[in-house]
Amino acid sequence: MILRTGFGYDVHPLVAERKLMIGGVAIPHYKGTKGHSDGDALIHAIVDALLGALALGNIGDYFPDNDPAYLDVQSRIFLEKAVALIRNQGFHIVNIDSTVVLEQPKIKPHIPAIRKNLSEILQIPMDAVSVKATRSEKMGFAGKEEGMACYAVVLIQKD
Repeated sequence: MILRTGFGYDVHPLVAERKLMIGGVAIPHYKGTKGHSDGDALIHAIVDALLGALALGNIGDYFPDNDPAYLDVQSRIFLEKAVALIRNQGFHIVNIDSTVVLEQPKIKPHIPAIRKNLSEILQIPMDAVSVKATRSEKMGFAGKEEGMACYAVVLIQKD
């Protein structure tokens, strides 16, 4: 048995007139994430963690932010492709642990829907998908509500 871990991190600025996408779920808020794609920083962090687990580079290597093909695309497509890369190497995902750093809005009520959506995309049980939320206590860009940050750790296994 081979076990590998991967770590991912992503940030996006918050701007008016964009959807706030977190884990593939639209969260009601007057600001959303600016990005070439839909700006889903949680999914981007998970993609980087999956790619990192097998030393396959990062999200920008596969989905460049200057490629018009990915303009406003749903980030779930990136995650589906990362999962396929993991499976093509003979691995499966054991679990995901992630943290969203965002001052407002409170996402705790949305976490069950985010976990459910991620578990479906990743094709792993919901109890293997952890999503936590925290604030940065008014410090830094996230605390000043200028952006959000997401962290993810994954464990993959090959039997």
